[in-house]
Amino acid sequence: MVDFTALAVPGVQALRPYQPGKPVEALERELGIREAVKLASNENALGPSPRAVEAASQALRALHIYPDGNGFALKEALAERHGVAPEQITLGNGSNEVLELIARSWLAPGRNAVYSQHAFAVYPLVVQAVSAEGRAAPARAADSEQPYGHDLGAMAAMVDAGTRVVFVANPNNPTGTWLDGEALERFIAQVPAETLVVVDEAYAEYVEQPDYPDPTQWLGRFPNLLVTRSFSKIHGLAGLRLGYSVSSAAVADLVNRVRQPFNVNAVAQAAGLAAIGDTAHVAQSVRMNREGLRQLGAGLQQRGIGFIPSVGNFITFDVGEEPGAVYERLLREGVIVRPVANYGLPTHLRVTVGTAAENERFLRALDAVRQT
Repeated sequence: MVDFTALAVPGVQALRPYQPGKPVEALERELGIREAVKLASNENALGPSPRAVEAASQALRALHIYPDGNGFALKEALAERHGVAPEQITLGNGSNEVLELIARSWLAPGRNAVYSQHAFAVYPLVVQAVSAEGRAAPARAADSEQPYGHDLGAMAAMVDAGTRVVFVANPNNPTGTWLDGEALERFIAQVPAETLVVVDEAYAEYVEQPDYPDPTQWLGRFPNLLVTRSFSKIHGLAGLRLGYSVSSAAVADLVNRVRQPFNVNAVAQAAGLAAIGDTAHVAQSVRMNREGLRQLGAGLQQRGIGFIPSVGNFITFDVGEEPGAVYERLLREGVIVRPVANYGLPTHLRVTVGTAAENERFLRALDAVRQT
């Protein structure tokens, strides 16, 4: 028998694939449960913009035609939104693909990437896949102002001559912690000019703190800066897989060299273009999330359950020594949350902000689980 694992590149041999949140259909099929609710993947409970749905529907009529491989109209709209040139935009099949393209463009054996402990699981995956070295800097303490958040000093200390990429999640998943503009700008200025700084802002639109920065405005001063955004969260287009990055034109050109043609389909491009223009839907999503964070936070606090204060559309909470058992019991109550032991948080689970009714159902299910 041929050992195909041994024939794979070293990084892939030991790679453990990313595990997405459990689908509702799978839970209902396995346990015979009806009307389950999924609060595991940080999806927008409000759903997509009606304008995006209509645009997607119209695009379906031309499915026999290849999409615009350059994404001209969408890139023009995104460029206007960020005050940059279209040549500075790179479109991705979700922002995850952009992260992978970055790894393929800058990392290789003998090179390394730096990211924070408890940061988004895709960073170490894309680094390992290209057989580069991943360096996880210790996070901030559990009792700090930003519990388990990025320690920028610790990250800076790990950067050396072999570091080609630094990943910074702002805000971070799964902790929900964030970095203010002064701290982030000072950190980027410390990073060597030949090291790419990737600021991952998948949840940026949810953040309402006044000193939360928009690093796309710093591109003129930091040519080694790249910012990623997603349509999966605030815009509710997770099912279409659409994301992008904003960078210097030189960096975008390199990323686009390894990007596959037609990586963003025509339906996603049409829906994304419409979603950008629906500012009312975005505002409503932010309001709903604000209220949901308060509802979940108050509910957890009333039950004496510790949690990490979050500015995203999720909360990570501490259930003690048996999170796996709590997770399984919640499944039997028809509520899907997310285990985060693989993020280095072995006693925690993460719950997405849902509708008011879904949030209340989660809290009731939590009560039932704790009584068993």
